[in-house]
Amino acid sequence: MKQDFYEILGISKGADAAAIKKAYRKKALEYHPDKNPGDKEAEEKFKVAAEAYEVLSDPGKKAKYDQYGHQAFDGSGGFGGGGQGGMNMDDIFSQFGDIFGSAFGGGGGFGGGGGGQRRTKGSNLRIKVKLTLEEIANGVEKKVKVKRKIQAPGVSYKTCGTCHGQGQVMRVTNTILGRMQSASTCPTCGGSGQILDKKPSEADAQGMILEDETVSIKIPAGVVDGMQLKVSNKGNDAPGNSVPGDLIVAIEELEHEFLKREAENLHYDLYIGFAEAVLGVSKDIEAINGKVRIKLEEGIQSGKILRLKGKGIPSINGYGSGDLLVHVNVWTPKTLNKEQKQFFEKNLEDDNFIPHPEKSDKSFFEKVKDMFS
Repeated sequence: MKQDFYEILGISKGADAAAIKKAYRKKALEYHPDKNPGDKEAEEKFKVAAEAYEVLSDPGKKAKYDQYGHQAFDGSGGFGGGGQGGMNMDDIFSQFGDIFGSAFGGGGGFGGGGGGQRRTKGSNLRIKVKLTLEEIANGVEKKVKVKRKIQAPGVSYKTCGTCHGQGQVMRVTNTILGRMQSASTCPTCGGSGQILDKKPSEADAQGMILEDETVSIKIPAGVVDGMQLKVSNKGNDAPGNSVPGDLIVAIEELEHEFLKREAENLHYDLYIGFAEAVLGVSKDIEAINGKVRIKLEEGIQSGKILRLKGKGIPSINGYGSGDLLVHVNVWTPKTLNKEQKQFFEKNLEDDNFIPHPEKSDKSFFEKVKDMFS
C-alpha cells in the first residue's frame, strides 16, 4: 500500500502551501543524490518526497487527493508510471529544481554535482475520454490516438552561448542593501541550455515534428465525471535537452438509459401496475452488470425504496461498493372501461381502499433523508 503523502513529508493535512514547500525542501535536501551518492534507498526516498510534493503543492491535485486518495491519480499506473516513487530524476529536477536553490551548486541536472545542464519539460497534452457507467463500474483500458510534438530525426542542438548550457542567467543589481544576485530563465534558449544547430526540412523552427501515437490508458473503477488522470511522458517534447510533458485525461461520464448515479449509489425507477402492487410480483430490473430479479410483497406502496447492497459503483478508494436504490412507483391508469370503473366505484367507500398509513410508513422527506444518510 502506498504511503500517505502527508506522512511522507511529515506534515498535517491542514498544512498551508508554505509549510508544504518547506517540508519538501527539507526532505529533498536530506536525500538529494549529490549528498547520498550511490545510495539507492536515499534516491527512492528522494523520488517519493518529490511525488508527494507534486500533488500537495498543486491546489487542484491536493483537493482530489484529499477526497479520493492515491487512486485519483492511478489511471496510468501511478505518478510517473508505476507505483510509489514513480517519478524519474529528470521530472524532479525539471519541475522542482528551483527549490534546492544553490545548496548543491545550482545545477539543475541529475548527477551533475552542480555542473549539469538543465532539462526542460515539454508542454502537456489534454484529451477527454467518454465512459459508460458500465466502464466506470468495472474499470477499463482505453487506447487513444494523440498527436505529439517530438524532436525530428536528425535534428541536433548545441550549447547555448548565452547561459553556457545552464538554462539560467545571473543578474547582479545594486540596492540600498548592497549588491543582490538573482537568476532568471535564459531568454535565448528558454531554459533548455541548448539552441538549434541543424534540422531536417520537415521540422519546424524548433526542430520538432508532429507524430501520431496510440496511448493505452488504464482507468480505475469508480472514477467520476470531471476527474483528471495523468499519463506521464506522453505529452509534447521540448527542444534540446528535455523530457516530454504529460497527457492529461479528463473523464466524461455518459448518461445511462435507466440508471442515475449519485456518488457510489445508483438509482432505478421501477414502475408497476395497480394490480401488481396489490397482489405482489417478481420483477427483473436493470443493474450495472446485468438484470437482477427482485420480489415485491403484496400491498407494496408507491414511493417505497428498496436497497440492494453492493450493487452500485465501487469506491475509487477501495472501500467497497455503493448500493442500488430501487424506487417503486405504482402506475395509476388514466382511463378505465365501464366494468373497471364500476368495480372501483363499488369499492370507493370500502375501508380496505381508504388509506391508513402506519407510523412505520415513512414520509417522503424521511425517505430522502435516509437515502443520504
